[in-house]
Amino acid sequence: MPDRKLVLQRMQQLTLHLGTWQAPAGQVESAVAFALKAGYKLVDCAYCYANEDEVGEGLRQAFAAGVKREDIFVMTKLWPTYQTSPERVALGLEKSLKSLGLDYVDLYLVVCLSVSTLCQALI
Repeated sequence: MPDRKLVLQRMQQLTLHLGTWQAPAGQVESAVAFALKAGYKLVDCAYCYANEDEVGEGLRQAFAAGVKREDIFVMTKLWPTYQTSPERVALGLEKSLKSLGLDYVDLYLVVCLSVSTLCQALI
């Protein structure tokens, strides 16, 4: 896993990113692959978008074409339904990693944070 400080510095350098929310089914894979091969550096996805499998296929195509994992930034999100316990947080991340075909994501963004759940998880 890359050094977290390096990842945050890399994030500041990103200028083009591809969002996958509401992307038409069947078009996400080719859009991700095309964008990354064209120089996009960030892919924004989420388990709840129901297209992370396609995003993962697009990532694999881009990697096969020479795009390096360390040169891109992949962001996904922890949805509220996975914020109910530390085990659910881990499950949500594992589902995303499996769908994306990755060992890590660069940013796991908490969406609609439930403060009470976060406090319980930290105690």
